[in-house]
Amino acid sequence: MNHAGGGVPGGAGSGGAGAAAPRLTALVVARDEQRMLPDCLASLGFADEVVVVLDRSTDQSAAIARAGGARVVEGAWALEGERRNAALDSCTGDWILEVDADERVESALAAELREVIATSAHGWHTVRLDNYVGDRLIRHGWGGSFGSTAGPRLSRRGVKRFRPQRVHPAIQWSGSEGPRLSRGALRHLLDRDISDMLRRLDRYSSARAADLVASGDIGTLPDNVRRFLSRLLKCLVARGGWREGGWGLLIALCAGLFPLLSHLKARLEPQHHGGTRADRRDGTTAS
Repeated sequence: MNHAGGGVPGGAGSGGAGAAAPRLTALVVARDEQRMLPDCLASLGFADEVVVVLDRSTDQSAAIARAGGARVVEGAWALEGERRNAALDSCTGDWILEVDADERVESALAAELREVIATSAHGWHTVRLDNYVGDRLIRHGWGGSFGSTAGPRLSRRGVKRFRPQRVHPAIQWSGSEGPRLSRGALRHLLDRDISDMLRRLDRYSSARAADLVASGDIGTLPDNVRRFLSRLLKCLVARGGWREGGWGLLIALCAGLFPLLSHLKARLEPQHHGGTRADRRDGTTAS
C-alpha cells in the first residue's frame, strides 16, 4: 500500500461553524448474493446513501437491493480492482464505507462512523472485522491474504484506488491514515463451515494464479514453500492462532497454502488460468 502523508485539505475536521454534515455512502459490491443481501442492507440504515454494485449477477440481487432502498449499478468487470474502482466512482457521499454482502454493521460501529466522519481530517480509517465460521467467532490467527481482523473500509471519496488485479488488489492512497475505529465492528460471516473455507481457498488461489500468469512471473517453488512455512508459523504464533485450537491450525494451513497453491496452479496448469505453458517464467521445469 502507498500511504501518502498529510491530511486532506478542506476535510471534515477543518470546516467552519455551520458547515453541512458530511454525507456517508454505504457501498456493497456483490455477485449473486440474494441470500446475504437482505440482512446486510438492513444494517445500513444509518447511511445517507446505499449503493449496490452487481457484477454479472443472475439472481434476484438487483430486485432485493432496489426494494431495500439502494441505488443499483450493474455491469461486468474481469478484474476485482477494476470492479472496486467503478464502485467507488458510483458513490456521491463525502465518505464511503465499503461493506461486503456477508457483513453486517453493528450498531456501535454505526454510531462511531458518524462521529468520525464529522471530525476527521484524515483520508481513511481502518475498521475492525469480527470473522465467523458458522456460528463461531474466531478472533485470532487470521492473515496471509486469507482473512483479516481489520480493513481500510472507511475512506473519503477520491482518496482510494485499487490496482487492476483479480484477488485482493493492492490499494493506492492519496490521503493520510487516521486512528482505527475501536468501539464496534463489521460482523463478517466469512465461511459457513470447513468445506466452505476450503472452497474459498480454491477460488482465491485460482484467481491469484491468473494474476501470476498475466504478470509473466509466477515465482519459484522453493520461495513459495518458504512462504507456506512462514505464513503458517506467523498465523499460529505471532497472530495467536494457537488460542483457537484446531480452528487456528486450519486457518494457518489455508493462509500458508494460498501462495503455494496459486504458484502450483500457475506453474502446472497455466492453460486453466488464462495462459499457456510457454507463459511460465519461473526458471524451473514443470513435472
